Amino acid sequence: MNNLSADELIDQENHAWPELKALMDQGGNTYTYVPAKPETGKNALHQLQVSTRSYLGAVAYETEGMVVDHGWITLLGAGGESVYGSLASWNGLSAEPAVEALPGMMVVAYDVAGGFFALDTGKFDGSGQIYYFAPDALEWESTELSFSEFMTWLAEGDLQLFYETFRWKGWQEDMAQLDKGQVFAYFPPLWTKEGSGKKSSKAPVDIAEAWKAALEAKN
Repeated sequence: MNNLSADELIDQENHAWPELKALMDQGGNTYTYVPAKPETGKNALHQLQVSTRSYLGAVAYETEGMVVDHGWITLLGAGGESVYGSLASWNGLSAEPAVEALPGMMVVAYDVAGGFFALDTGKFDGSGQIYYFAPDALEWESTELSFSEFMTWLAEGDLQLFYETFRWKGWQEDMAQLDKGQVFAYFPPLWTKEGSGKKSSKAPVDIAEAWKAALEAKN
């Protein structure tokens, strides 16, 4: 099957970006993004083979990535100076991989607690749903959300409730400790009985270190 060109994947009449941007603007959770360079956005569409009719294609074409909820979650896009890696480089689709790809999963976002969000493209029967690698359980858990539903959750979902056991007082200020491509390591780890957002100490680590746990997950 021949791949479609970037121009064929840019749907000017049904471009999802205006709708998606309105969703993020109206949502209660903070977000920022840097627009993707046109050529980088086109390359991302071609590598991913997704149309801008979809939210995934819109994010890939229009943004380097998004940072949601005061920096807690990073949503991958076309890549650039503002984010670590891209949808292509996280998923084995570029000449310069950011991390080792996970077969059957397309990573779309990560958080500072060492959690990862990925689309099931085959690992779990190819459901097309977003799975979350939970650092407190060391396993992939279905969110039962499509990518568009995931974007709605990022915009207006109760992220504080979802991350309640991972967070601590003053976490927003502590985000300044992280450089691009870093997340927090918790000591004791979140998956231990003693580990928690409030009780564990935290230190910046390279995201590749946190990603190893997701690669090694048995489920």
